[in-house]
Amino acid sequence: MNAVTLYHNPRCSNSRNVLALIQHAGIEPEIVEYLQMPPSRTQLLVWAAASGRGLRGLMREKEARFIELGLAGPDVTEADLLDALAAHPELLNRPIVVTSRGVDLCRPPERVFELLPVPGPLPPFELENGQQVWDSGKRR
Repeated sequence: MNAVTLYHNPRCSNSRNVLALIQHAGIEPEIVEYLQMPPSRTQLLVWAAASGRGLRGLMREKEARFIELGLAGPDVTEADLLDALAAHPELLNRPIVVTSRGVDLCRPPERVFELLPVPGPLPPFELENGQQVWDSGKRR
């Protein structure tokens, strides 16, 4: 089985739902609590490129620190964003999932299905809030 790594915040319902969806697929992922073990600058750059989201697309724009640091402005550079993410891991949106099929920010949680290294589709799954999600079977 291919490895799956989940960059996780256990206090986040989206992150918990992604963990449950991965386990629903029969996979026990490597879990990295990124607030305790922040990603390196290199990892951040790799994820930004591999996900196609860029650094800004990986940031929690609703986080108080984002606003406090003035990161929404048009004059903020990629280097500024990288410095902020490296210094303040709470700015990283979650959950980030890394598999042999790619890297992505899995919001909404069912986005993880396309990264799973298993044949699909998987049976429907109920999220914490009672919403059912379905796997189309499409994989990257």
